Amino acid sequence: MIIGKDSIEQYNKREPGDFELDFGFLQNKLTKSGTDVDAIVNKIADFQVAIPSWALGAGGTRFGRFSYGGEPATLEQKLDDIGLIHALTGSAGAVSLHIPWDIPTDVQAIKDKAASHGLAFDAMNSNTFQDQPGAAHSYKFGSLNAVNEDSRAYAVEHNKEVIRIGKELGSKSLTVWLADGSSFPGQLNFQTALARTEQSLKEIYAGMPEDWKLFIEYKPYEPNFYSTTIQDWGTSFMLANACGERAYTLVDLGHHLPNSNIEQIVATLMYRGKLGGFHFNDSKYGDDDLTVGSIKPYALFLIFNELVYGIENNPQNPYPAWMIDASHNIKDPLEDLIQSLEAILLAYAQALLVDQKSLKAAQQAGDVVLAQEILQHAYRTDVRPLLRAARLKAGAALDPVSAYRNLKVRETLISERGLHAKATGL
Repeated sequence: MIIGKDSIEQYNKREPGDFELDFGFLQNKLTKSGTDVDAIVNKIADFQVAIPSWALGAGGTRFGRFSYGGEPATLEQKLDDIGLIHALTGSAGAVSLHIPWDIPTDVQAIKDKAASHGLAFDAMNSNTFQDQPGAAHSYKFGSLNAVNEDSRAYAVEHNKEVIRIGKELGSKSLTVWLADGSSFPGQLNFQTALARTEQSLKEIYAGMPEDWKLFIEYKPYEPNFYSTTIQDWGTSFMLANACGERAYTLVDLGHHLPNSNIEQIVATLMYRGKLGGFHFNDSKYGDDDLTVGSIKPYALFLIFNELVYGIENNPQNPYPAWMIDASHNIKDPLEDLIQSLEAILLAYAQALLVDQKSLKAAQQAGDVVLAQEILQHAYRTDVRPLLRAARLKAGAALDPVSAYRNLKVRETLISERGLHAKATGL
């Protein structure tokens, strides 16, 4: 299924509501306060978030998986689905591939398919957390930190193969997430495991092209429940420094213990020029991978406040790679991704409204109340008209979820692919 510009234009004309009135009111209000509304709308329109190739099918847990029908059974169909999201939102202009779940059989055909939807290839993702059919060596007891030397070499070579595939596609970065750890005390020597991980990452780093970046992800627990070798941002930061200047920490919102101050982590990494990428999701109890902004929208805003500040004030830090990393256990995956994009852009727009000059003055004066008021004034501003203006500028739908349902996208996908089609990979 392809959604053409004509269909979106026709939908926008039929869209009920008072967009022009709402936008005009907000524009007048913000302009009076000295805000450059056009600049903010342009920044929102330019903001692009990568969609991972594993996120187009139904999610699941250890207990079950409930399909929504019409799932993409091939990489080509996954790109088509991302193309649908991008057409509706104007903000999903990149795809992040997971290997070996989505190895292209015809690289040029895949590049052409992506280009037809206006998609670029973002970070590549390796998989050393599960054994593949016919694997020569097992990751049961670790991959980059494995006691077995052959398993370590096998994992390193897999990452190098992912880099080779990424080079062909035009990607410029590799994300490494390790499940390596231990489930019981005494299973691993912590120092030896860390040393082996560092050495393996250095080998992978040495195999990257000179214009590539390495993103090192971290997670406190799961699938191992006693220890994880790269368990926090500090360990990731240390390993990135050990690898070299093109190695960075990647922050996943769900990969923290409850009530961690993620915004401070973001600020610290950007100050040191080591925040490479960001994975968006939300959580209530652990690594829940829920729809972005569905549980902690104010926390997301505070994180974006630090991201926006860092982008403006930390030239030593590269522009971060953005990606959604969520699961859709009982939602239509495409609707869920559209909702996540909306939440990301809402938080971004709100952060752009923060009066940083006044905030800094309040901080210098020790005026805690005023500092809070400045932040919450931006957070409580209804910025949805700004998002709609940005989408209109990009030729996208004013209300993507409504357009998705109005255009009967899921019904069409089920008709084209069948009710029992199942996405490859996860």
